[in-house]
Order: sequence, then structure tokens, then C-alpha cells
Amino acid sequence: MTIHRPKNLNLFTIHFPIPAIASIFHRVSGFALFLFIPVLIWIWGLSISSPDTFDLIQRWLSSPLWKFTLWLLLIPFWYHLVAGVRHLLMDVHIGEELQSSRFTAWLTMGITVLLAVLAGVWLW
Repeated sequence: MTIHRPKNLNLFTIHFPIPAIASIFHRVSGFALFLFIPVLIWIWGLSISSPDTFDLIQRWLSSPLWKFTLWLLLIPFWYHLVAGVRHLLMDVHIGEELQSSRFTAWLTMGITVLLAVLAGVWLW
């Protein structure tokens, strides 16, 4: 007997709970960090190759466009760090219940926003 259940593959019509959204953002931020690693290594390699390129990197990072770019690169880092701590706590059975999982998901996003604002103030 074949059961024909309806299939909804449109992700835009599915309502995800906040812990699922936090987990998806954690994966996306990890992927973004993976993509940014070669860029950061390239900039670091340039900065240590000679005093002239170090001065060039300092001039780049003092411009508003590069400060904004650096700030955008820090946001996935902060989110991934905070969500990683959340997942580690869940691995030791802290915050696994539904209510506490919702709370820690919102807390993760709130702490990330706070860290992003503090990083923006520090950069400018």
C-alpha cells in the first residue's frame, strides 16, 4: 500500500522555529568563515611580506570602505562563536528543553547584535 502524502518543497512557505533558524544561521556563518579564510590569509601574508605592503594594508584598513568590509566579516565570526558555545552547552544537556532552546536561540542572536554594534563602535 502506497501512502501519498502531500509534499511541500517550497522553503519560503515553511515556518521554521527559532532554534532551527539559529542552527541554520550557524551553518551559514561557518560557511562564510570558510570562504573568508583565504582572503584573510592573503591580507596577512601581504602585511608581513615587507614594510611597504604593511603600510599599504594599514592604508586600506583605515578607509571607511575597508572598515565596513572588516565589520561585515566580523559579524559571521561573532555569530558562529556565540552559536558554537550554545551548541557546546547543548552537547552537555544544558538548554535542550524547548523553552530554554528558544531562549538561548534569541539570546545568541541578541549577543551577536551587541557584539556587532561594539565592533562597529571600536572600528570607527
